[in-house]
Amino acid sequence: MTDRPSLLERVDDAAVVQLYADGFARLPRRERVLAWHLYLAALAGRDIYYDQRYAHNLEMRALLEAVITHASDVEPRVLAELRRYTKLFWINTGPHNNLTARKFVLRLTPAELTGAVRAAASHGAAFPLRPGESLDGLVARLARQFFDPAVDGMVTSKTPDAGRDILQASANNLYADVTMADLEGFTERYGLNSRLVRRGTAFTADRLVEEVYRVGGQYDAEIRRIVGHLEDAIPFATPRMANALRALIRFYRTGEESDRVAYDIAWVGDQDSPVDTINGFVEVYMDPRGTKGAWEGLVYYVNQEKTRKIQTLAAHAQWFEDRMPWDPRFRKPQVTGVTAKAIEVVIETGDSGPLTPIGINLPNDQAIRERYGSKSVSLSNVNEAHERSTPDAMRVEFSWSADEAARAKEWGAFSQELTIEMHEVIGHGSGRLADGLPAAPHLLLKEQYSALEESRADLVALYFLPDPKLVELELVAAEHHHDVVLAAYEYFTRNALMQLRRVREGTQLEEDHMRNRHMIVSWLRAHTTAIDVRRRAGKTYFVLADTEVFREGAGRLLADVQRIKAEGDYEAARALFEHYGVHFDPALRDEVVARVDALQLPSYTAFVMPRLEAVRDAGGEIVDVEISYPCDLETQMLESSAFARQEAARAEQPKIA
Repeated sequence: MTDRPSLLERVDDAAVVQLYADGFARLPRRERVLAWHLYLAALAGRDIYYDQRYAHNLEMRALLEAVITHASDVEPRVLAELRRYTKLFWINTGPHNNLTARKFVLRLTPAELTGAVRAAASHGAAFPLRPGESLDGLVARLARQFFDPAVDGMVTSKTPDAGRDILQASANNLYADVTMADLEGFTERYGLNSRLVRRGTAFTADRLVEEVYRVGGQYDAEIRRIVGHLEDAIPFATPRMANALRALIRFYRTGEESDRVAYDIAWVGDQDSPVDTINGFVEVYMDPRGTKGAWEGLVYYVNQEKTRKIQTLAAHAQWFEDRMPWDPRFRKPQVTGVTAKAIEVVIETGDSGPLTPIGINLPNDQAIRERYGSKSVSLSNVNEAHERSTPDAMRVEFSWSADEAARAKEWGAFSQELTIEMHEVIGHGSGRLADGLPAAPHLLLKEQYSALEESRADLVALYFLPDPKLVELELVAAEHHHDVVLAAYEYFTRNALMQLRRVREGTQLEEDHMRNRHMIVSWLRAHTTAIDVRRRAGKTYFVLADTEVFREGAGRLLADVQRIKAEGDYEAARALFEHYGVHFDPALRDEVVARVDALQLPSYTAFVMPRLEAVRDAGGEIVDVEISYPCDLETQMLESSAFARQEAARAEQPKIA
């Protein structure tokens, strides 16, 4: 369907795009009902991520949503600014930009916000008041969070100013009054799924305490609701998926590392379920230490037509492993259990939505990957939505030649999809650690781990893209292979320049994927002749100069990156990113921002997810599940918040014996 809306609106430099899942209606009824229960589980945990990301998030969101839903007497100019800020707040899950980690502020005065709060309250709006607190007191208490960019200015700061601690410089809610020095000699029992706080009393010395994310612990109410929906899903799941869901429920109840491992193994072992979910504390990008997992919920089904290509990569993973350009001692002698699928997303919440990845490889536990394998998924409908909503001007503005722009238009989507699939399947799933490594690599590499691992996966894809094996496997036609490689290499090269449009303040990159891309291109510029920097008519271009040199350089860098990971070489990782991946020229950034703003081009994209609704019979039993598309960010976000309130209210209702 080409007449339905795709790009819904622009909010500052963010594009808002509707995500479609056309194959959902063709799923068997049993699978649609399974997806419904998993969908509810994904919604049930949404507020966990809000709270993890910033301790004030839930109160700030409640205030904003109360005003914009009771806004009839709010002054129009004030309301327009509140709507702008609230949409950015929803898109980024709080007042910190998801890509730059920097805080953005409400462009009003405290008096104007107070007036809006009073006007909304006069029409029945409820606000998150503490005992004895007035409306004016509420605004005063949250004023610094709304208005002062210097207060809690970075949600994650992996390279703070000299002398500052990375935990204290980061505003996320994964730690409370804890420094890196405090962790010396401290052993975390619940590294992935806990908040670490300093606690003491007048009678006891301060000590570090792990507030564990589990039933009966931190986020007890939300986790109980997630568990309830997962239990409802089990009767509709395949046997292997049901086993994985039971393992996940057990982990949610105990919080124990052994149960997390058991779940990861069970989830990887379920290779055949047509509907699947990712639900839990998964990615560690938000934690400057790279240890604490951020909560996320995804529900998806397999796109059978598009899965053949990605499964071909998985089936030949050993061939690629045997030819990795790194020391043979870091190659897996036997690649195990790599599965790969193209999927259609139904919903993403928490750390994965409304800003979504385009490819996923899990679990992150290196030991499980080596012994049991991994699952790789390419998010087909997300990739398609990105492509549909990308303006042609974006390709033209940063392409050196008309041929490059034309190649990007013709082959960009295909080459990016193939690159992403190689990144996830043979990138993240590859390699082994050095014998006798004293700890997991993420513990040894600390804040450098995530960027290093993303670099490794990208470099694997870039290295193998020109290989004739891809033609032999019928992943790309021989007559188009050269153009596909050119399109992919050209995109990667100019993207290192284009991505600077997302960092409108400061001179450092904080987001790990951005650091990764910047590092690779900067390293290639410094050590090879693969990339030229050219200027024309006052504009700067990063230009691919030699594909063979690009590939050779990518292979050399990949060998070093794999060694760093395999040996847990923290100092080498830190030096690599400090030199090539973190810092950029602010004058060049200002030029890029001016160019995209002149063309009104977006810097990043948020998605409005499909909406599922259960169809029930007279007795309340679910007889079907229907899909629809809100096509409105505000509608979806308010519905999600209302769902959380309704779930909480039902949980508080007294049980009838």
